[in-house]
Amino acid sequence: MRTAVDSSVLLDVLIADPRFVETSEQSLRRAAGEGALLLCECVLAEITPVVGASAIDEFLADWNLAFVPSTIQSAKLAGEIYQSYLRRSTRPAQRVVPDFLIGAHAMCLADRLLARDRGYYRDYFKRLRVVEPQVGR
Repeated sequence: MRTAVDSSVLLDVLIADPRFVETSEQSLRRAAGEGALLLCECVLAEITPVVGASAIDEFLADWNLAFVPSTIQSAKLAGEIYQSYLRRSTRPAQRVVPDFLIGAHAMCLADRLLARDRGYYRDYFKRLRVVEPQVGR
């Protein structure tokens, strides 16, 4: 089982968010026990300022997170889905391209995405299995 990990879950752990650190850490450990943990360049870029460039390799190794670059297929899919989002939106864009790159990366290169989904992954990536951090699950 390959689990792509969203920056929301990693940032919960990194900043020890009091509301989410426990569930995110447990979910990361559970997913790691079930197979590989992957992250794309967007997630790596989003967590690097918190971890620090000099410590990012150690953090990835500690959590057995594998950096797996996006493919042309996943980038094109992200663009197509982002275009759909822009067409559907009746107000200025609330989501940014990296959100769609992360979802498309997971769809193309993993079996599921571990993320605190605020609705857009399930809405725009209907075939993507999204797992939200929860204790005991």
